[in-house]
Amino acid sequence: QVQLVESGGGLVQAGGSLRLSCAASGLTFSSYAMGWFRQAPGKEREFVAAIGWNGIITYYANSVKGRFTISRDNAKNTVYLQMNSLKPEDTAVYYCAAATRDSSWYRGLGYLHWGQGTQVTVSS
Repeated sequence: QVQLVESGGGLVQAGGSLRLSCAASGLTFSSYAMGWFRQAPGKEREFVAAIGWNGIITYYANSVKGRFTISRDNAKNTVYLQMNSLKPEDTAVYYCAAATRDSSWYRGLGYLHWGQGTQVTVSS
């Protein structure tokens, strides 16, 4: 059974930083691309960032480029999202997800497995 468990969310002031983690189990982690998505109240879920199975290729939404960094540790079956210079509009539930290599993971598509999410709240 595949499990993705996010952690690291919380309340932070604008301009602050948070680091999200997502621990994976029940899958061959190094064979999957991983992504982070977010959903704000009243809005659709949106793509935030993605990283290839070997950690070399990364993609970011324009809204977070230059502020967020996605990384992974295949030895620990964990993907991270370092979030700096946070803004109130970054407030959302953040989800990690896993996609197979043959999907359009870099476009935010083909994600088969999802975590339950972690709340990030940025105060102004």
